[in-house]
Amino acid sequence: MFDYARAAVEGALAAGAAYADARVVVGKNERIEVLNENLESVGRSEDAGVGVRALIGSSWGFFATADLTEAASRRAGETAARVAAASSTVPGPEVPLADVPTVADHYETPFDEDPFAVSLTEKVDLLVGLTHTMQSVPGVALANASLRFFDTNKWFISSQGHRISQHIVEAGGGFSATAIGEAETQRRSYPQSFGQFETGGFETIRRWDYPGNAGRIAEEAAALLTADECPEGERDLILEGSQLGLQIHESVGHAIELDRILGWEAAFAGTSWLEIDKIGELQYGSDLMNITADATIPGALGSFGYDDEGTPAQAVDIVREGRWVGVLSGRDSAALAGLAPGGMVRGDGFNRLPMVRMTNVGLLAGDSSLEEIVAETKDGIYASTNRSWSIDDKRLNFQFGTEIAWEVKDGKLGRMLRNPTYTGIGPHFWASLDMLAGPEEWVHWGTPNCGKGQPIQIGHTGHSAGPSRFSKVRVGVRG
Repeated sequence: MFDYARAAVEGALAAGAAYADARVVVGKNERIEVLNENLESVGRSEDAGVGVRALIGSSWGFFATADLTEAASRRAGETAARVAAASSTVPGPEVPLADVPTVADHYETPFDEDPFAVSLTEKVDLLVGLTHTMQSVPGVALANASLRFFDTNKWFISSQGHRISQHIVEAGGGFSATAIGEAETQRRSYPQSFGQFETGGFETIRRWDYPGNAGRIAEEAAALLTADECPEGERDLILEGSQLGLQIHESVGHAIELDRILGWEAAFAGTSWLEIDKIGELQYGSDLMNITADATIPGALGSFGYDDEGTPAQAVDIVREGRWVGVLSGRDSAALAGLAPGGMVRGDGFNRLPMVRMTNVGLLAGDSSLEEIVAETKDGIYASTNRSWSIDDKRLNFQFGTEIAWEVKDGKLGRMLRNPTYTGIGPHFWASLDMLAGPEEWVHWGTPNCGKGQPIQIGHTGHSAGPSRFSKVRVGVRG
């Protein structure tokens, strides 16, 4: 496989590229879905190919082929260089690349159970059993459960001397119960609304104890049909960890992508309200807000050994005690901004141009607990599990809905609430962060469906978060 990558790089250099790199990627995935005890679908797919980037003057060129031969790989490199040369006829400054270590290395995801080796019978039986349990609860009309697994091998070569291989294993899944009443439809999900995904094997599924939570989730879905509507007003808002993870993803993660800040990228998530000359000065949130982008966290979905430019995985400070101090960058964008590259460039398969993506963008834990946060809250809402989200194209104004909430009165959890929502403006919202649970309640939540780019690329990102409180947030917003 290294030979194919080498041939692609050599082809690009021979055609005039100042720099070139190539990735051979062999990826396979498996998806199993069950609805109401019936197996809806089983799919396993595999693809393989080489993608090559070439840099000439001010422009990148990219080309990919599924023909894994040295001749086809060399032609792919030549074509990438021709694309770069054509693009560079439009005047622009030359693109510098920030320095990174040149290494020969191999990285492999630590895992105990190969998810592709676990029998299909065991997987299907697990999902059928979950839906049976959920359907046994009166009022539950739809019970869904799914599993999905990814196994990706990469071989990377650059014209600067990188020679890196990686084997990334990812596993995840989840289930949901939908209850239908006369005027309401309510849904509850576990472990979170998109399912929980991690780097690792089938052992990650076992740790979440799906069978032990199926009954509770179904009962909550049914109870929501007759629960009181979330009241409208200004309240202290306690967010459960997975909801806070999505809050981080939408109002921090996309905003700190340097390609958006520089105006290079605007697809799907818009640009950013941040300006690079304000880094180190701008107040993003309260003193309790400490955000890192850390691709080295064991088990987190955004973890790897090296990004798709050969930059080593690392932890980068993004917000420190409320102050914005870092970005998500690649070698070109970092050099332009005068920053060190953070190793945040990845492509969705062999046939997509690598771009800046989130790694594990997470909030560092505090020193409290959910129990203590509730006890310290006089008038609030505890909201859990995402149901809907909306944010403007500057990543500023947002509105989220969650599947369920509970009223908090005088330090105690009270009545269940349906259709909870909350709204805010990014830096004002984060400035109201005033309590954080500790490491014992922190989870590295995985988001397996982050879309970016045209043609669209799906990124796998992680977000470390736990129960946290925000003061005086507007909740119960309709429309």
